[in-house]
Amino acid sequence: MASLVAGIDEVGRGCIAGPVIAAAVIFAPGQDTHGLADSKRLRPDRRLVLAGRICSESLAWAVGRAEVSEIDQLNILRATHLAMCRAVAALPVLPDWVRVDGNRYPPLDCPGEAIVGGDASVAEIAAASILAKVFRDREMQVLDRLCPGYALGVHKGYPTRLHIDRLASRGAGFFHRRSFAPVRAVIDRSSAS
Repeated sequence: MASLVAGIDEVGRGCIAGPVIAAAVIFAPGQDTHGLADSKRLRPDRRLVLAGRICSESLAWAVGRAEVSEIDQLNILRATHLAMCRAVAALPVLPDWVRVDGNRYPPLDCPGEAIVGGDASVAEIAAASILAKVFRDREMQVLDRLCPGYALGVHKGYPTRLHIDRLASRGAGFFHRRSFAPVRAVIDRSSAS
């Protein structure tokens, strides 16, 4: 029997707000994966179509997350690895091998490898990057409706000029990562005034 390979990727590591989301995807051996690419290179509407296809056609998929409080407590690398471990643990089928986008392999109980640029070269990792991006973007849009004024649905939590301006004028929300320098700077300025 052919081995089952899971691809893992995360979204939100460079953000200053919101959780980090990881996805894990396993395709059946020999499955057609045509059209998959790194989520950053795809238009949002194309990501949605592909995410639907991945969820319905892959052998298994799962999403894991690490919350803002965990990111602040652990640091972003350890929180990212936690989200990846949670994604793999949620898979209904255990992989024989795992391929992770990046240069560090998380503390998983199964063997695998870290591949720099894997989201552009490995179908399973590309699929995971698409799922993670779609799930996180949806969550940030919901958060934008719950907490209007920060434009979370526009910048998705990344430290854009718009986000930094809104953070400075409105203060840090519960969804901001207080251990990250731009957020800490706003909190320090408000405590000093």
